[in-house]
Amino acid sequence: RGDEGLPGRAITARRQHLKSVMLQIAATELEKEESRREAEKQNYLAEHCPPLHIPGSMSEVQELCKQLHAKIDAAEEEKYDMEVRVQKSSKELEDMNQKLFDLRGKFKRPPLRRVRMSADAMLKALLGSKHKVCMDLRANLKQVKKEDTEKERDLRDVGDWRKNIEEKSGMEGRKKMFESES
Repeated sequence: RGDEGLPGRAITARRQHLKSVMLQIAATELEKEESRREAEKQNYLAEHCPPLHIPGSMSEVQELCKQLHAKIDAAEEEKYDMEVRVQKSSKELEDMNQKLFDLRGKFKRPPLRRVRMSADAMLKALLGSKHKVCMDLRANLKQVKKEDTEKERDLRDVGDWRKNIEEKSGMEGRKKMFESES
């Protein structure tokens, strides 16, 4: 039983070792990448921003200011051109997204107009002119006589409600009510 646990432990130890080696390699790669970026930054700054030496005379200072203003103007123009390019590309991206949305068919449907059409006309439109179908729904209905029910007769016989209340008011009315209920 003691020997069975060893292969599992060995595999776990091997995994841990491989994991730590991979982490060490990744850390060295990150350090190399960071140093490469720093070197690129230094090269760019040396190329585009030479060290500033302040001249002693007033005319040399004015000339330096003119050069710096020219560089600022060039940088602003470049910045503006890049912003315009970004806006143009974002507008194109929105247009393409809209086209994609339209092509998928998920656009708002226009409101439909209500059309009055009889059942016969609808069947004719659906089935075509070859089929003759008549939709006279009232032809198949039965004729039913209305029978007077006892309740309806009572309601009709009551008549004016004011007379009914006057008859039931007082002792005689109450006496009639009790006699009719029993």
